[in-house]
Amino acid sequence: MSGSGETITQKPETETTSQAPLKEPTRIYSGIQPTGEIHIGNYLGAIANWVKMIPRYDCIFCVVDYHAITIEYDPSVMQSAILDTAMIGMACGLDPDRCTFFIQSHVTETIELAWVFNTVTSFGALERMTQFKDKSAQHAENINTGLFTYPVLQTADILGVRADAVPVGEDQAQHLELAREIARRFNYLYGPTFPEPRTLLSPTPRVMGLDGQSKMSKSRGNYISMKDDGDTIRKKLSTAFTDPQRLRRSDPGNPDVCNIFTLHNAFSGPDEVAMIDTECRKAGIGCVDCKKMLARNLETTLAPIQDKYHSLVQRPGDVKDALSAGARRVRALTQETMTDVRRNLGLRDRNDP
Repeated sequence: MSGSGETITQKPETETTSQAPLKEPTRIYSGIQPTGEIHIGNYLGAIANWVKMIPRYDCIFCVVDYHAITIEYDPSVMQSAILDTAMIGMACGLDPDRCTFFIQSHVTETIELAWVFNTVTSFGALERMTQFKDKSAQHAENINTGLFTYPVLQTADILGVRADAVPVGEDQAQHLELAREIARRFNYLYGPTFPEPRTLLSPTPRVMGLDGQSKMSKSRGNYISMKDDGDTIRKKLSTAFTDPQRLRRSDPGNPDVCNIFTLHNAFSGPDEVAMIDTECRKAGIGCVDCKKMLARNLETTLAPIQDKYHSLVQRPGDVKDALSAGARRVRALTQETMTDVRRNLGLRDRNDP
């Protein structure tokens, strides 16, 4: 990515190799949780990739507030967190004039579809979900049914709008395989109703936190927020983990194992990345120098996004109107889906009981 903050240069999104080539046009669906600060890991791993898809696909994006309440949260800040997440998304390029952007809980038909999908999803399939095991370990005092059936609601989100493909990170790929299984099972039992959504794996690998130990996340405090100013970025980077074998300034480094260099690949221009790679290996530059360059490029990249965000904060009515329009479109799509689902299930039409 150039230091100008305009675009991220990444490889195109890739399908999993076991799937057939995508047929155009394709409807894309994906969502982001309103839990905590949106950070550069969310941006690189999801949002920036979604923005690139908008000209190519019919894109539907969602603030997944129902998913967010499956773990402990503060109800007093949830409403503001939902709106703030939407504003950050729009500031990053999820333009509601070019894609559909809405709040999950504003389309209640999805919950009805999730109940239907519960009846064709085996208990064993949900038990095998790795993310449920991980979340259960992290939230041992609140292992609830919603957390267990999270992938079923996720499937309803996707298939309610009959999305053909879903851009996700590797940690969500297992959920997408389950979504395909649910679609196949329903189609087998009740007739052709749903597409089998393809997985579009993010071209950006998992973004590690500044501690170098785990995925970047607000709960671990190892993140750079999309709203951090230059001073905050420099302060956070000053203590960030680098090459563990480089103990002195005069020691040659190994960029291949340095998380700071990984971030340079995303936020710095190719010439600067090449220079850092060369100079680090021969101790031509130190970690302090490297961090200063990254801080400058991060600040340059985030500045226009932050300007747009602050503009949206001053116009909350416009943001709410855009989200309402998105929900109306998704509600219409999901109502159409549910009409077919009820008919195929043999249920009576609610307009002709």
